[in-house]
Amino acid sequence: MLPGLAAAHGPTRQKASETITIDAAPDKVWAAIADFGDMSWHPRIAMVDAPKGNEKGSVRTLGFTSGGLMEEELSKYDAEKMTYSTFIGHVNTDLLPATNYSATITVKPADGGAKSEVTWRAAFYRGYPNNEPPAELNDEAAVKGVSAFITEGLESLKKKVESGS
Repeated sequence: MLPGLAAAHGPTRQKASETITIDAAPDKVWAAIADFGDMSWHPRIAMVDAPKGNEKGSVRTLGFTSGGLMEEELSKYDAEKMTYSTFIGHVNTDLLPATNYSATITVKPADGGAKSEVTWRAAFYRGYPNNEPPAELNDEAAVKGVSAFITEGLESLKKKVESGS
């Protein structure tokens, strides 16, 4: 009886975390991501609408380049510490194979302040919350999909800031 119970517990919280070093001062990097209503630095995002800006509880609508929309809520914002946290309760699993996605992006000085270290951490559940998920919505797919989304965003941010655009 006990082995059957272990299999019936459902999904477990997954995590993804990426850090990138950018050859620019932290204030310059923060300026590129500080506006919750602007994700032009992420290659998958075509448009953002965030009428309440950087106010806690603000909801931004993300329009993806591949089509489709998602809403993301700003749950914490601290400009002084150069960090903010977000939450997506209803993830469009066609765009990101996860559910209950929360993330924090932080900019910190590196190399004595001449460079920046940007860390993007996310916690989430797989896209299919029940037992026996399809391959495209299982734990492995969720980690792979979220990690790719984060990595693409950080690499694009680095390129944008370092090129001065």
